[in-house]
Amino acid sequence: MTEAAPRSPAAPSAASAPAGRAKLADVAALAGVSVGTASKALSGSGRMRPETRQRVLDAVEALGFRPNQHAQSLHTGRSWTVGLMTTDGIGRFSTPVLLGAEDALGAGKISVLLCDTRGDTIREQHHLRNLMDRRVDGIIVTGRRTDPRPPLQGVDGIPIVYALSPSTDPSDTSVASDDRGGAHLAVEHLIATGRTRIAHVTGPEHHAAARDRARHAVDLLERSSLQLATGRVHFGEWSEAWGRRAADAVLRTAPDTDAVFCGNDQIARGVADALRERGVDVPGRIAVVGYDNWDTMALACRPPLTTIDMSLGEIGRIAALKLLEAIDEGPVAGVHTVPCRLVVREST
Repeated sequence: MTEAAPRSPAAPSAASAPAGRAKLADVAALAGVSVGTASKALSGSGRMRPETRQRVLDAVEALGFRPNQHAQSLHTGRSWTVGLMTTDGIGRFSTPVLLGAEDALGAGKISVLLCDTRGDTIREQHHLRNLMDRRVDGIIVTGRRTDPRPPLQGVDGIPIVYALSPSTDPSDTSVASDDRGGAHLAVEHLIATGRTRIAHVTGPEHHAAARDRARHAVDLLERSSLQLATGRVHFGEWSEAWGRRAADAVLRTAPDTDAVFCGNDQIARGVADALRERGVDVPGRIAVVGYDNWDTMALACRPPLTTIDMSLGEIGRIAALKLLEAIDEGPVAGVHTVPCRLVVREST
């Protein structure tokens, strides 16, 4: 048995708190347990009854006790910090991932150190050395694209999880968005609303997100005995300007088009703007679906945009949980995909 018998069944109260800064011994005394049991209750280790652990937590709250992080680090060999490295300088994709990771790590009192590499390998190595000097317990690597990336070099012994941008090494642990499921949600939604002449406008063909979403959209159309309205995928730029130009091309090539599935929300807003300027009713004549659920674009679009949410916060949360698992028990290799969500608004 790892815990001492309780001295009192009553919950600790502030009235019995000692004067001055509380120590672990004060927490143990107030909770009616040994110092060892109090320490295990706070670290989450050791076997004990739930009510015993709760008495310790109640005592911590009553005393305003704050653990000595330096002492904990010496005792456990952990720094209770995690690095998050990103290539996404503007934060469009990395910020939701970071917030999701912090939600999961914060519950374990783990701090996150954010490092922006700006896509520069030299800067990446600089940040990596700093994280290693700080003896971080692990690293989450993310970026602004879904393209697989080379694994970090020179980090043997430090658990690493790749979020959104998976590692090219299949032995690494990666968490990615399910682009296949996202594209299928978009096309299935359009077909369910009676659309059969669907065009697809997306970003640069050399981007994995554009290629993958296009491939999966075409695959589902073919399995539904349908074809792209214009006979091809319209690859271009991730911009509203491209969306406006592409809308004109779609109307010229296939004037009977009744829906446009776009590779991101910026393109979709450009498409919707161009259709409105040409007197085409959205969604009456042509429905429009975007991708990313970027509020800045989706809600400002007229009409507001139906889109696919990549669940970036959930990607960050699961990446953090995978990292904690790797720290405690060892990594689980492979790519773990996170489902997307269809967010329906007035554009369909």
